[in-house]
Amino acid sequence: MPARSVDLDRLTTADIRAGALRGTPVTVLGLARSGIALARFFADAGARVTVYDGRGRDELAAAIVRLDGRPVQLRLGPEVDPASTWADAGLIATSPSINPDYPTAEPRLRAALRLVVAAHAADPTGHPALVSETDLVLRLCPCPTIGVTGTKGKTTTSSLLAALLAADPAHPVALGGNIGVPLVERLPEMTPQHRVVIELSELQMPTLSRGTTVAVYTNVTADHLDRHGSLEAYRKVKRRLAELVDPDGAMVLNADDPVVSRYASLGTAAVVTYRRGRPEPGGLGLEGGWIVASDVVRPPAAGGGVAEAGPGGRILPVAELAIPGNHNISNALAAVGAALLFGVDPGAIRRAAAGFTGVEHRLEHVATVDGVRFVNDSMGTQPDAVIAALRAFPKPLVLIAGGRGKGVDLSGLGPVAAERADAAVLIGESGPALAEMFSADGLARVEMAATLEDAVDRADAIARELIAAGEPSRPATVVLSPAAASFDMFVDYAARGRAFKAAVAALAARRHPDGADL
Repeated sequence: MPARSVDLDRLTTADIRAGALRGTPVTVLGLARSGIALARFFADAGARVTVYDGRGRDELAAAIVRLDGRPVQLRLGPEVDPASTWADAGLIATSPSINPDYPTAEPRLRAALRLVVAAHAADPTGHPALVSETDLVLRLCPCPTIGVTGTKGKTTTSSLLAALLAADPAHPVALGGNIGVPLVERLPEMTPQHRVVIELSELQMPTLSRGTTVAVYTNVTADHLDRHGSLEAYRKVKRRLAELVDPDGAMVLNADDPVVSRYASLGTAAVVTYRRGRPEPGGLGLEGGWIVASDVVRPPAAGGGVAEAGPGGRILPVAELAIPGNHNISNALAAVGAALLFGVDPGAIRRAAAGFTGVEHRLEHVATVDGVRFVNDSMGTQPDAVIAALRAFPKPLVLIAGGRGKGVDLSGLGPVAAERADAAVLIGESGPALAEMFSADGLARVEMAATLEDAVDRADAIARELIAAGEPSRPATVVLSPAAASFDMFVDYAARGRAFKAAVAALAARRHPDGADL
């Protein structure tokens, strides 16, 4: 007999602390990062937790260890019928990639979840509710939330925004979502004084039933068309956050992006724009080499009133930003805009922004070895991100790219690679196609490598040739920016980035076995 469905609309963190979920059967789908966090959260709340994953116990051994011995029933492996794991459940909670409408979930599981959704819609009390980890956090979070999304730049913007908000000691900050620790595990510690920054990907967006207090958009171009099937379908998913934002909150929109700028007409929340030019009224922009604000109005949900700024609206000089590239000026404008909405002091914003050096795997400086600078941009999985990386550094420049294609049009990347790079070393499944495209677009030197380690060695050799043939005092740059997913060679982009850094470290050790300065 199924348990009575958990009424998510009435559930609060106070209820959970008081034992509202004690003894309730809860099924968690997926034992990856979010699934582990969900299982721990519900077990700690006293629920009877069952975890389903189509992978076997051996493959999930490390994940099982992270449950820390909690009393969780594990239903693992391809022989398990997923529907049998929620036969008596009052709630089904999912990781972001498990969605009844996405191919990221196995077909059998997708079909079963569609039946659950339909049954719950027909009889909400007699069939389990379905909730994602992100939606659960937004339902239960007792404090303001800032959702950051976009095709590229969202990780840097989210991380920088968290650093800016943390400059106000009166308000603790939590950062999570698509990055970092799953926020469901931070819920027990959150108070109304907290501020929560949530990076939201296109995987998480369709699972949301409510929005954030503030929505920040970096840009919307094209990505993940292998999942969405068309550019319009992808853009529809990305609009979701703007459609759901709190009416008493605000949207921070990139006025330089033609898609994002049109979101101003969605919903009734206030709009703050930012651009790499003179600011629009009530927005942010650039004047005289400074990031400036033009009478930015804080929304009611963030305190109201006009945000404080320096003389002439000045916040900080662009030259003080430690993150490279024009695209990161846009990211900084977005983060500064959101921080101003929450009343962070302009001086504190300036100090925090100047001290922010970026995030791992996103234009991350790894090392400089004998005049060759190595940059890890493993998160650069789509063409606009790679173009931004190519434009962030002067020549001499060698690009390492390739991996598993994502169904995205790469034709715009070739001309920029030919203009900005001196050479490309290509790897993975998409390597041959990239080699053909780059050569056709005029890149004179294109080479293939069997492994990432080989690519690092080959790119290093080319870079040193370029230094020898040019101005010895000018460093050369080798940047890993793949324009592809990692799954042909690595489990994820982070593993690829770590492998790149390990290869650079090995090269440095061979070049300087005595550990001398590089």
